[in-house]
Amino acid sequence: MAVETIDRIGVVGAGTMGSGIAQVAATHGYDVVIRDIETEFVEDGFETIDDSLGRLESRDALEDDPETIRGRIEGTTSLDDLADCDLVVEAALEDLTVKRDIFADLEDVCDEDAVLATNTSTLSITSIASDLERPERVVGLHFMNPVPVMEGVEVVVGEKTTDEIVALAHEIADDLEKTTWESDDKPGFVTNRILMPWINEGIRAYDEGVATKADIDAGMELGTNVPMGPLTLADHIGLDVCLHATETLHEELGDRYKPAYLLKRKVEAGDLGKKTGEGFYEYD
Repeated sequence: MAVETIDRIGVVGAGTMGSGIAQVAATHGYDVVIRDIETEFVEDGFETIDDSLGRLESRDALEDDPETIRGRIEGTTSLDDLADCDLVVEAALEDLTVKRDIFADLEDVCDEDAVLATNTSTLSITSIASDLERPERVVGLHFMNPVPVMEGVEVVVGEKTTDEIVALAHEIADDLEKTTWESDDKPGFVTNRILMPWINEGIRAYDEGVATKADIDAGMELGTNVPMGPLTLADHIGLDVCLHATETLHEELGDRYKPAYLLKRKVEAGDLGKKTGEGFYEYD
C-alpha cells in the first residue's frame, strides 16, 4: 500500500541503481517514471528490470506477475515528464556538478511540495541542495546494490532537511519493505565511510603479498562471517566506483582514505570488475 502522500515516483537515471529503484517501487504498487538522457539508456534500464523480474518470478518471489509490475513503469528522456511526481529519486552519475544541475532542473519542473531525494553514496546532501530555493525538501535515500535484493536503505539528513521529510523518507523505504538506518551528512555516511577503507585495505594486503586474493577473501568471509571478501565485493561494486568513492573520502577526510595503488592501476587498465569481465577475478 502506497504511502499516503506519495502516489507517483520519478527516478532520474536508468542504470543499475535507477532501474533497481524503479523496479522495487513498481513492485510495491507505485506508478513510476524513469528518465535518462538517451532512449538507449532507458531501454537498457527496462532490459535490466525485465531480467530481474524474470529471475524473481522463477523463484516465486513476486506477488504480481512481471507484466503487471512492468506496466506501472514509464520511460522518458524528458525531465518534464516528472512534473507530477510526488517523490523523485536521483540516481545519476556520482558527480557533484551533475547532481546539482539535475536538482536545479527538478526544482523548476516539480511541484513545490515534491520530495527530492538523492541516491548518492558519498556526496554531501547539503552541497547537492545548496543552490536550491527549497533545500529543506532534499534528503538522501541511499539504496544498496542490487536494490531488489538488498534490504537496507540509508537515510541521510542534510543541513536543511526537515524532520517531516526525514520521517517521510523512512516511511517510503519501509513501504518498499526496506529497513532503514539514519546518517548525518558526513563524508561517506555510515556505509561507505567504513566499507571503502575495508575494501581498500584488502586491496593493499593483496598488493603487498600478505596472502593470495582467494585467501584474503576466504579469511574475511570465514573469519568475520561477511558474505563476500573485499576483493570479490570490489569487483561486484565496480572498481571505478570504489576508486571514485575512496577519492572523495580521501579529499574530505585525509590520507587514511588514500586509494590503494593497485586499485588505481586496475581502473586505468579498464579492468573494472564483473561489469567488464575482469577485475581481481575473471567473469563470463
